[in-house]
Amino acid sequence: MSIFDSIKHAIFGDKGLLGTGIGASHPQTTAAEPTSAAPPRPAIPMGQAPVSATPAAAPAAAPVDVEAILSQKAAAYGKPNNWQTSIVDLLTLLGLDSSLTARKELGQELNVHAGADGSAEQNIALHKAVMKQLAANGGKVPASLLD
Repeated sequence: MSIFDSIKHAIFGDKGLLGTGIGASHPQTTAAEPTSAAPPRPAIPMGQAPVSATPAAAPAAAPVDVEAILSQKAAAYGKPNNWQTSIVDLLTLLGLDSSLTARKELGQELNVHAGADGSAEQNIALHKAVMKQLAANGGKVPASLLD
């Protein structure tokens, strides 16, 4: 699992593991599993159009409130934590590796190459990139955390 996927999972929970592709939330049957035959279709009286058997589209999932979740975690953490601006504090709050090596890897994943490794410039750019990616992946992130 990539570092960003670990961040997403720590915030979104199981919602972070679900894909958006067809079948992501529906288990697929395998050859070993028995399948039932479809029930016979009723005859359509002459002059009537058939009723579509296509199910209605499922409603879109509500966005995950990233700020609320992280604020709750910070309150439970019991120590001062500046997760709103610090990538190190954000990773620490989520129980993830915040080492320079992990942050370099995260920078590679998110294509962030600002400043020298471990510099304030790079850490700020990483934090902003993480917040933008969370927003792009179904998170509700306030503008103050995206700037």
